[in-house]
Amino acid sequence: MNHHDFKLAIIGLGYVGLPLAVEFGRKRKVIGFDIKQERIHELKSGHDSTNEVTPEELGAAGHLTFSNQIQDLNICNCYIVTVPTPIDEYKRPDLAPLISASEIVGKALKKGDLVVYESTVYPGATEEDCVPVLEKFSGLKFNQDFYCGYSPERINPGDKEHRLTKIKKITSGSTPEIADLVDSLYSDIITAGTYKASCIKVAEAAKVIENTQRDLNIALGNELAIIFNKMGINTEEVLKAAGSKWNFLPMVPGLVGGHCLGVDPYYLTYKAETIGYSPEIILAGRRLNDSMASYVVAQLMEQMKKRSIQIQGARILVMGLTFKENCPDLRNTQVVDIITELGDNNCDIDVYDPWANIEDAKSWFNIALIQKLKPDTYDSVILATKHHQFEDMGASFIRSLCRPTNIIYDLKYILKADESDLRL
Repeated sequence: MNHHDFKLAIIGLGYVGLPLAVEFGRKRKVIGFDIKQERIHELKSGHDSTNEVTPEELGAAGHLTFSNQIQDLNICNCYIVTVPTPIDEYKRPDLAPLISASEIVGKALKKGDLVVYESTVYPGATEEDCVPVLEKFSGLKFNQDFYCGYSPERINPGDKEHRLTKIKKITSGSTPEIADLVDSLYSDIITAGTYKASCIKVAEAAKVIENTQRDLNIALGNELAIIFNKMGINTEEVLKAAGSKWNFLPMVPGLVGGHCLGVDPYYLTYKAETIGYSPEIILAGRRLNDSMASYVVAQLMEQMKKRSIQIQGARILVMGLTFKENCPDLRNTQVVDIITELGDNNCDIDVYDPWANIEDAKSWFNIALIQKLKPDTYDSVILATKHHQFEDMGASFIRSLCRPTNIIYDLKYILKADESDLRL
């Protein structure tokens, strides 16, 4: 089969699947499939609530149609699965969305079809966990009647510079011939080029260590911030000075949230433990990053006591709820942990975020976002997300929101060092 003969279906239309469907939909017929009816309705109306795709880009994908009807997949012969792979409350991989998507695809699968997975998983998941589901629901034999590929997503939500087509794509297939086919398919839309891995497990492993490396990098930045704060040294200045060396790896401390960094390392550690190895460095980094919300609140409480600001009933403004700047993505945001701990200290908290969806904040976290900022109101302000609106406000405006005795805690280096009272 030639890749030009593929009739594509993209399974899952979130931050990953929709941009992929749109790019392919510029050149070939594509069915964008999602089980959520409301998501299909909004996309058919030309709107993307994730802000990853503009109405103009949606309109330009002239060969793209949307559906939540499983029977519509029967005309397809290539399925690209882009569903999330979260963790459960015990930090274990939750493959339920992936298994469910595989069941849906399995029901539509025919001889000669190809299934490509993009979801981040531990090495071996595609062939050990997904393929048996495909075989069960199709009655077909893997690598005889149907084939699989793996091409991990590398999308960075909210990043308007590093878009899908501008990020090199790892590709792989269950046979050498299928690997070539998968690589050719993605080469049609990825202008940055592709990297063909030797096998599916290598491609899976490459993806999961990308995010593990970034997580550990932030963990090191966080640990350095804790040390330097105790020493009274400006962490940002230290990192800038060290960064003057050509081979120093850039790092910045901060909260780790989102769909990948706080999640994906657990996929690798879980798999490692199943084969008898107990990871040390990766889990240590995870524990440190997971503890940063508690550290932030403890630092704030200590400073409030020093300035004789009564903690019980203190008015605190948290600026930013999304896990990253200039993006509406609330998935796994650690800012919620800060808000929870502040509440446990009987503080009165307002949360302001011009990017976050009001309904999602309420339904997911029971947080009622405020819509207007009032002057002379707060005892403390926490700058938790680096939205451009907050940068534009400047220190004097943010300080004007506070009572005479106040603390501004800048987690994201939005303000200059001498314009805030606390920083990471």
